Amino acid sequence: ILHKSQLFLDNILLGTLPFRLLAAEYGADITYGEEIIDHKFVNCQRVINESLGTTDFVERGTDSVVFRTCPQERDKVVFQIGTSDAVRALKAAEIVCNDVAAIDINMGCPKAFSVSGGMGSALLSKPELIHDILTTLRRNLNTPVTCKIRLLNTRQDTVELARRIEKCGVPALAVHGRKVKDRPRDPAKWDEIADVVSALSIPVIANGNVFEYEDFKRIKDATGATSVMAARGALWNASIFSAKGKVPWEDFKTEYVRKTILWDNDIKSTKTTLREIIMHYICLEGTEGKGVIKCGSSADVA
Repeated sequence: ILHKSQLFLDNILLGTLPFRLLAAEYGADITYGEEIIDHKFVNCQRVINESLGTTDFVERGTDSVVFRTCPQERDKVVFQIGTSDAVRALKAAEIVCNDVAAIDINMGCPKAFSVSGGMGSALLSKPELIHDILTTLRRNLNTPVTCKIRLLNTRQDTVELARRIEKCGVPALAVHGRKVKDRPRDPAKWDEIADVVSALSIPVIANGNVFEYEDFKRIKDATGATSVMAARGALWNASIFSAKGKVPWEDFKTEYVRKTILWDNDIKSTKTTLREIIMHYICLEGTEGKGVIKCGSSADVA
């Protein structure tokens, strides 16, 4: 699925449809949906939303839209699954595979909700389960299947796991340049990503410490990676993907809000993303930050 130098968007806060479309407009080649747990998604049904022109995956018995996509992003969006079971992961993937460009298994999330269920970075210590999940999806889907990992405790361990994943037949591997114990403020270890790149024959997507457009070239030069993924840098201003340079953050924020209204985004998701943006640039205790916290609807946000 990687034919050229590509720029990727990934982050649980960024994975909703409005943010994905905005990032693509600014220049992201591929956008990842938020990590969705397979337990929840297997209980979803596919619904065509004619009023919005979207395809919604709605939790049965509720009005809760778990994942929303549209034809404009069909060849760009990657559906990201949190899983600890091959059969369940396949059931989830089969529901959505015809509406997305690829399926990705999240093996890098260190957060408690993911790890406690044996998902995310908990998979890094279970290479047999990784093999089972990836090969099961590869055998049964026509849609490309990829995964994202973090660095392990030693360089050798990371390279060995990456090689085992490559043997599962995935067309690409994303590597986040931090270990599970590392915090976001800790520098990403680009040199350890380079070790993985050197050891594999498939494309590697490098991730970590990408905050400016110039960082895409810097991390590619440092690691030799085929492609680059951005998360926090894109959250703060998605125009990081634009070769023309970033737009003012206020303009980016305004366009994001416009898109959340246009695509009927979940208000909790919108507020969470706006809080992160505002907190980075100014302060949640200011007038704007307090205003967002009090919002109860998209109309209030507008």
